[in-house]
Amino acid sequence: MIDGVTDLWDKLLGAQPDPPGLLVLLTALAGLLAVAFRPVWRVARNAVTIAHEGGHALIALLTGRRLRGIRLEFDTSGLTLSAGRPSGPGMMFTLLGGYIAPSLVGVLGAWLLGGNRITLLLWLTVVLLLLMLINIRNLFGVLSLLVTGAIVFVVSWYASAQVQAVFAYAGVWFLLFGGVRPVFELQSLRSRGRMPESDADQLAHVTHVPALLWVTVFLGVDLAALVVGAFLLAGQWLPSATT
Repeated sequence: MIDGVTDLWDKLLGAQPDPPGLLVLLTALAGLLAVAFRPVWRVARNAVTIAHEGGHALIALLTGRRLRGIRLEFDTSGLTLSAGRPSGPGMMFTLLGGYIAPSLVGVLGAWLLGGNRITLLLWLTVVLLLLMLINIRNLFGVLSLLVTGAIVFVVSWYASAQVQAVFAYAGVWFLLFGGVRPVFELQSLRSRGRMPESDADQLAHVTHVPALLWVTVFLGVDLAALVVGAFLLAGQWLPSATT
């Protein structure tokens, strides 16, 4: 039993071999295409929504608010409800956390992949999905998290190191690229008056700072995260490309 625990611990924390440079490049292309190609984006966007609502929920808890529940909808929209002061820093940071969360999660994933901690990244993803599942308040949200968590777990437990690497790198690239597109979608809908209660508009109400400035903040953080994440992941490609 002790040997089994030791083996499991070594598998979790051990570093995997360096991935081929071509794998890093091709998974970047796959992540970009998944975001750019509308039919794929409509489905894959659920992963971005999970990270978005998870960002709201985490910041709400960290700022002392009471998390009341999370909903994930079939149309890839979501809603996170928390209780506390309707204004002030806690509410501001909670609202701010959504649109920047997917990109920041992507940077964290890129950092772990930079250390070849592929299995650790996958298992952390499963744990975070399970923690989020506790607070889901609708059936589609439960199914969405269970399916996503099951896929990640199966890959982390049964797949070869090469398949795990492809899955992890594609997922991180997708979050880095996918964190940016919703900001443009947000502003497009706002400009047509279709999202009067968006995160940016609620931030404007709480802070008395124009909503467009908050949209700019979302975009700036997400683009910076994309650059940082790409730099971390490119470190896995450039050395092999020059040898």
